[in-house]
Amino acid sequence: MDLIPAPSHVQAGPDAPPFVLHAGSRIAAAPGTAAAARRLRAELSAATGFDLDPAPAGQDGDLRLDLDPALGAEEYRLSADAESVRLTAGGPAGLGHAVQTLRQLLGPAAYRTAPLPGASWTVPAVEIRDAPRFGWRGAMLDVSRHFMPKAGVLRFVDQLAAHKLNVLHFHLTDDQGWRFEVKRYPRLTEVGGWRERSMVGYRAGNRRDDQPHGGYYTQDDLREIVAYAAARGVTVVPEIDLPGHNQAAVAAYPELGNTDVVDTAALGTWTDWGVSENILNPSEATLRFYEHVLEELLEVFPSTFVHLGGDECPKDQWKQSPAAQARIAELGLKDEFELQSHVIRHFDGWLAARGRRLIGWDEILEGGLAPGAAVSSWRGYDGGIAAANAGHDVVMCPEQHVYLDHRQADGDDEPIPVGWVRTLEDVYRFEPVPPQLDEAAAAHVIGTQANLWTEFMYSGRDVDYKAFPRLAALAEVAWSDLPRDPAARDWAGFERRMATHYLRLEALGVEYRHPDGPRPWQRKPGIVGRPLAGKPGPSGEGTAP
Repeated sequence: MDLIPAPSHVQAGPDAPPFVLHAGSRIAAAPGTAAAARRLRAELSAATGFDLDPAPAGQDGDLRLDLDPALGAEEYRLSADAESVRLTAGGPAGLGHAVQTLRQLLGPAAYRTAPLPGASWTVPAVEIRDAPRFGWRGAMLDVSRHFMPKAGVLRFVDQLAAHKLNVLHFHLTDDQGWRFEVKRYPRLTEVGGWRERSMVGYRAGNRRDDQPHGGYYTQDDLREIVAYAAARGVTVVPEIDLPGHNQAAVAAYPELGNTDVVDTAALGTWTDWGVSENILNPSEATLRFYEHVLEELLEVFPSTFVHLGGDECPKDQWKQSPAAQARIAELGLKDEFELQSHVIRHFDGWLAARGRRLIGWDEILEGGLAPGAAVSSWRGYDGGIAAANAGHDVVMCPEQHVYLDHRQADGDDEPIPVGWVRTLEDVYRFEPVPPQLDEAAAAHVIGTQANLWTEFMYSGRDVDYKAFPRLAALAEVAWSDLPRDPAARDWAGFERRMATHYLRLEALGVEYRHPDGPRPWQRKPGIVGRPLAGKPGPSGEGTAP
């Protein structure tokens, strides 16, 4: 049946007649399943042209939705025979996953938004029992480097839901753009929401586009995205980066920067890629400013986790700043690393007092990890191993394995080659839980995600190309009960199932990278990237040319 991600258990009835969905099919929704029934009807009615009305009171439908408290929240059962299809789950999220499996069973045309002439709709006789391996199965989308309009974000949410991914890590602020409307501080978007121009490719190419770039989401836009995602079982985890990656904020409010060593009033939103040295000053006033920002953020995003970055924070300005050095002395800290840790610990406590949890990139381990913080382990496995062994929750997303901005093949045809070659098979063989962890520490690996940094992705078409088909492999790694030894995984079987899945992606309108290589319009000849030589090791071995 070529299902992706692979279910836990499938028992097919090869000689049994299939279920046939038809114009008279009706949906019987048990108490508590109304939202899932609406999603089922909306998605299948669009593709089939059938009304799929609710079954009359007291009568059973041939599409049946039910809840079973004995199942986990994301666990589901799908049973199909000639008479009906029955979807049962422990909660709304599980029913949503069951609906996605049903769409796959109906065929690629079930992912279209209007019916094709002559289509038939059958579901094979089958019993499926399924549940995810990890609770956090996500993708990070960077909209700071290149802004993605709201319609594109909603489309990306649909792509996540279709693959049973349940977290959109939404990277909203960085040196190159601030995308979150803060009503108390409007200059964050008025000034920090756009830049005068952008680098084209990596800096070695010495190319600029001289085209202003920007955009931001109003709070109502973001509430809409959050609600749209929630209806599809996807949690949006916002990221507001600090204390580094903040030149856009400093350009908007110069007093946030280290004014005793830099003329921050002369700064603009950064037009380069990379890591700006213009970081936040560590004063109490700056902490209050970001508390105000987060107050508004929490009103928009109900997620338990709030990502505060904490990565790539150059300390040169703090080393040169008399004010920062005085702050270190005042707080009785050892050095600039402990000063960054102080900032992170402050917001860890601030969020915890409001029922939320801080998560940050693995640099938050430097100088001492905030007690309640979770870690996104991106610089290899080492940070995640250290955090898990110390009792902190971890999302494994090592650059060497699941940074999907990295190139998918070698050769000149690959558009703007970045990083190491990470093929579809490489992602399929990624294992989120390193063997060094014992059982107790391994339980702190709450999930995994792929990351999409968009310096070299100018539009949704570029995001499609970089994300897919590799995000389908990550979805299976995150969901399915695969062998923990990557070498023991059935790559040939996954590759065979992908032949059908490509048709689903095409029906969804996803402009993925074809297995034979990029199409002519997907290439970007002459734009210089930053490929890395050698094969990456688990802790980031490999050298730049």
